[in-house]
Amino acid sequence: MLQERYVNEVLGRFNMQECKATITPTVMGLKLSKEDNNKDFDPSLYKRIVGSLMYLTATRPDIMFVVSLISRFMERPKEAHWQIAKRILRYVKGTKMFGMLYTVSECSDLIGYTDSDWAGSVDDRKSTSGYVFHMGSGAISWASKKQPIVALSIAEAEYVAATTAACQVVWMRRMLTSLGQEQAKATMIFCDNSSAITLSKNSVFHKRTKHIDKRLITLANW
Repeated sequence: MLQERYVNEVLGRFNMQECKATITPTVMGLKLSKEDNNKDFDPSLYKRIVGSLMYLTATRPDIMFVVSLISRFMERPKEAHWQIAKRILRYVKGTKMFGMLYTVSECSDLIGYTDSDWAGSVDDRKSTSGYVFHMGSGAISWASKKQPIVALSIAEAEYVAATTAACQVVWMRRMLTSLGQEQAKATMIFCDNSSAITLSKNSVFHKRTKHIDKRLITLANW
């Protein structure tokens, strides 16, 4: 699955057919703010480019994070936000042949990967959760979204991200069962934070982690 034709249409829509391609969708450690000192940008045009890029994420998980990031500023975009959106298009131009490849595979186990930043939002210090799930030969579900609470530590941010991924996998397993593809084994979710892994293995929250348990109730309606 690829969207090369759609990419060309989007590049033409924003007069970027002749732009120079970049090798990454954004710079490392990018921070954006609503209170940026740059001048205001046309909200209508900004919403058009964000909407076009959001549609592209259906087959491009590699731009999911940065597109999710710039979508937070559609109410009052700044010139700096517009420049980041254009950089994404420059990256997309150089990778228009990227897409999702699905092949016949004997393995049908559902496997997840999760990660987060900590206090990545300059405006409210909330973290961003991200996950991707693989089944068979390729990714079948992915997301990047700001967390609904302010994490007080890296471990908490990672734990909230893992919890979000666990909620997603519960829904996916139920859906697969209804399609006749019931998962016989427990779904493995990989996390790169040892403290979050330790917390997830502890079925009883002690007094130092009760605040996480109570605040995660918010995720039930997220």
